[in-house]
Amino acid sequence: MKKLIKNGTVITSTGADPAEVLIDGETIVAVLQPGSEVAASAEAGADEIIDASGLYVIPGGVDGHTHMELPFGGTVASDDFENGTRAAAWGGTTTIVDFAVQRAGESVRDCLDQWFAKAEGKCAIDYGFHQIIGGVDDQSLKDMDALVDEGITSFKLFMAYPGVFLSDDGQILRAMQQAAGNGALIMMHAENGLAIDVLAEQAVERGETDPVNHGLVRRAEFESEATHRAIQLAKVGAAPLYIVHLSASEALEQVAIARDRGANVFAETCPQYLYLNVEDHMDRGFDGAAYVCSTPLRTKHAHHHEDLWKGLRTNDLSVVATDHCPFCMKDQKELGRDDFRAIPNGIGGVEHRMDLIYQGVVNGEITLPRWVELCATTPARMFGLYPKKGTIQPGADADIVLYDPNRTWTISEENHHMNMDHSAWEGFEINGHVHTVMSRGRVIIENDSYTGSTGHGQYLRRGLSDYLI
Repeated sequence: MKKLIKNGTVITSTGADPAEVLIDGETIVAVLQPGSEVAASAEAGADEIIDASGLYVIPGGVDGHTHMELPFGGTVASDDFENGTRAAAWGGTTTIVDFAVQRAGESVRDCLDQWFAKAEGKCAIDYGFHQIIGGVDDQSLKDMDALVDEGITSFKLFMAYPGVFLSDDGQILRAMQQAAGNGALIMMHAENGLAIDVLAEQAVERGETDPVNHGLVRRAEFESEATHRAIQLAKVGAAPLYIVHLSASEALEQVAIARDRGANVFAETCPQYLYLNVEDHMDRGFDGAAYVCSTPLRTKHAHHHEDLWKGLRTNDLSVVATDHCPFCMKDQKELGRDDFRAIPNGIGGVEHRMDLIYQGVVNGEITLPRWVELCATTPARMFGLYPKKGTIQPGADADIVLYDPNRTWTISEENHHMNMDHSAWEGFEINGHVHTVMSRGRVIIENDSYTGSTGHGQYLRRGLSDYLI
């Protein structure tokens, strides 16, 4: 079927203009000037006309950092690939890149196959995978080359979680050297996990076991130090580096210095680091467990929020992802009721990213094109999905969101679609709302209803990052 979207304002990373979008099957075939002869001809030949009057027409969001069904802390993230991708669709995200997980002593290939099995036939939207390398050895390094050939072109390493995921500097350097040879992107969880564990143990010995201490012991200095160290290792290893979930001004400063010197270094942040803080959200007894994530929320008494918004404007922060890793309070977060170290780390947000970053437009922090760039175009480029994803242009997949800038509503546990018994965003008032979502030309959200289907989403074999030097 041919569909024509008309009367809307098309927002891309390069501008906002009235335009009509012609779709044939799963693909965008033309972006047309309203009132032109070509547009009139397209309308005459269309099987369906979609009226976008008063709406923004934007590319579907690309969330490059999610954790569906992640085993962590003695439990498993509460969103599986079926429910989690459906929730993403409700929020205007039409592509996710999740993480397959390998730990020391495990086979990378076997672990990746487990994640394929989890996702196959279940996703409501298209999906790809990064590979976590928790055990860097000769075999896993060889496996990196093989996975690049299969469309998994980014690998995540950890400087945190000793005994679980942490790689030492020598292992990190070897993985970076391997990536330099095969063209992959190295993603880094940059926190000094060994130092964090010292402060955490000391806090528990003092009887300081409430969730707020999770944020207090994971000092901003530890994130800054690890970010600096990762940048220096990447320089020696000649590999591109992508810092995940950056939360602190001090870490952002390290990225900005490196980028100013021309280093091939990038960073993402997440909505929680732009809006939430330790004092208002974690310092409330055990209820603060809802906000335990790593990297942690930062203090409102510093300038983290302001600096991160500035970083989004200057492109020292290139991407907004979610690090979606939801856990329920009951039976999951409660595992750490007597010791904050046992609280599963994670916040659910895959459904709210597009709305929360749009508030940056409403508040004058960023422009409409920058909103699209941060949430769709740059992540598509960063992770080898462009130009099929992240843009509205001929040849792209018809992943399109019609967004209503005039509708207001309030986020609540009662109205979200994630598999969680609470919301980290409870009571947040949102100016703007997803009106319609199309995935490869199929309408999957319309009139506040889900019209998609389990298994519609396809696995994405990704290319190399567009930002490699």
